[in-house]
Amino acid sequence: MNLPEKYHAVRKLTEAICMPLEIEDYVVQPTAEVSPPKWHLGHTTWFFETFILKVYLPDYKEFDQKYNYVFNSYYETLGARVIRTNRGNLTRPTVKSIYDYRNYVDEAMRSILARRISKEIEELLVLGINHEQQHQELLCYDIKYILGHNPLFPAYSLPNIEEQLNKYETGWLDMTEGTYEIGHKGQGFCFDNELGRHKVYLQNYSISQSLVSNKEFIEFISKGGYEDFNYWHLEGWEWVNENKIKAPLYWHFIDGKWFRYSLSGLEEINPDEPVIHVSFYEAAAYAAFKELRLPTEFEWEAASSFFEWGQVWEWTESAYLPYPGFSKAPGALGEYNGKFMVNQKVLKGASIATPPNHQRATYRNFFHPNLRWQYNGIRLAK
Repeated sequence: MNLPEKYHAVRKLTEAICMPLEIEDYVVQPTAEVSPPKWHLGHTTWFFETFILKVYLPDYKEFDQKYNYVFNSYYETLGARVIRTNRGNLTRPTVKSIYDYRNYVDEAMRSILARRISKEIEELLVLGINHEQQHQELLCYDIKYILGHNPLFPAYSLPNIEEQLNKYETGWLDMTEGTYEIGHKGQGFCFDNELGRHKVYLQNYSISQSLVSNKEFIEFISKGGYEDFNYWHLEGWEWVNENKIKAPLYWHFIDGKWFRYSLSGLEEINPDEPVIHVSFYEAAAYAAFKELRLPTEFEWEAASSFFEWGQVWEWTESAYLPYPGFSKAPGALGEYNGKFMVNQKVLKGASIATPPNHQRATYRNFFHPNLRWQYNGIRLAK
């Protein structure tokens, strides 16, 4: 697939993800981490308008000058913006207006894509495509959170991607101590936080070939895992008590059985599937309960070619920090990753919601340790 074809395919997939929604679903923001679906539609469009069309297409006229304020996410370089927690207050622009905006920008992008593309524009296009793929995954998280916190537990009418979840072979993979290379190499795309390939020395360790299952996590619950401070970091223990956490996100105990909200609606938990929607605090507590630990991101990456992955993002013990030689790009794009390198944990792998061709062993996802609306799970190490 050439670059113009990939651009249009990615843009269509974003809209396909939103197609099953009712108009009312597009506007909801039930918590700060969740952005309304219509905001994602607008923001990913704003990215191409701002970084490509306004710079490289002569005489381009903005669809609406106010949209820079509405759809700028966190780029301080580009001026004032609606703060994240207020995105759900934007009843206007309407959903129809945002789809009109997408069509307007896509039509203008045809002029860029029809001519010889410079190296500079190509790099921005590839970044924009990968940026939109990130938002496609976030859309899946946010749509599930919106529907999963509706007391009617409505089903999302596309095929349920969670049906792909399964438990792989059990056992441990033993890794020999030595020097391993970490980070991106080669000519393919990567984000700047993957650059700075470097060597790390790892001691002997073992890493589980399977993810922790629902059945295994239910044992943690039934044996008082959420009530025993000994398993928890102090910050995690405070989080559990302040928020009255008793189980993974979307779990409900009904008539003596565990159910969970999936994209098909409320359903009884499959004990053999990997546990999903757990915070770093819960993952680390479960590891302590088993007298084991989470792998570091370096241990995970060194071993990744030997086990199956891609079902859920996997919490690691590693803080999200720059690799050796990391430097931010000039201008607004320099704000893409670097300024988030504090108070966050690295997750490795990919998930059932990760778009096609957007998976790499070197990919460094990162979230605050209390978050669990992502498709994330647990792989243990020792």
